Amino acid sequence: MLSAPVGSEFESSGNEPTRPSQRLHLILLGVENVQRSAQFYEELGWKRAESSDEGFVKFDLGGYALALISREDFAKDSLYSSSVGTGFSGVGLIYLARSAEEVPRILAKAVDAGGVLVKSATRTHWGVAGYFKDPDGHLFEVDYEETWIFDEGHRLVVDPTEDSPENK
Repeated sequence: MLSAPVGSEFESSGNEPTRPSQRLHLILLGVENVQRSAQFYEELGWKRAESSDEGFVKFDLGGYALALISREDFAKDSLYSSSVGTGFSGVGLIYLARSAEEVPRILAKAVDAGGVLVKSATRTHWGVAGYFKDPDGHLFEVDYEETWIFDEGHRLVVDPTEDSPENK
């Protein structure tokens, strides 16, 4: 397959369909200006991956990555006729803060970096949460809830086990 020309399409060779493992590896955001958006995330304090290039910038999120590509290139690659959309996308990215006090500070940092505050840090039934949009309108929630469990690297533990750090 890799020796075929770009644009070649392939069908299953009759083998049993393969189920993907239960994980995601990249969060891909289509943006108007890759370098401007990359600068926004860098001003949040995130480090651009050295393997990034001008048209595809990556940020290591500890086992997966946030990747930025131009909206136009993303639309073409996914066979959409237009890169322009309107309305609520129904997609949000969530950062789980380490404390309730951290939520408004992170929202302020996002605004300082060029984001737009959508909802101030607000007490909810389950904790404290607020929203911002990055320069391309991608919605982020910053949330703190005492129920979330993390390992020593601040990675989310979805289903704790006997061996989980919080049970030792």
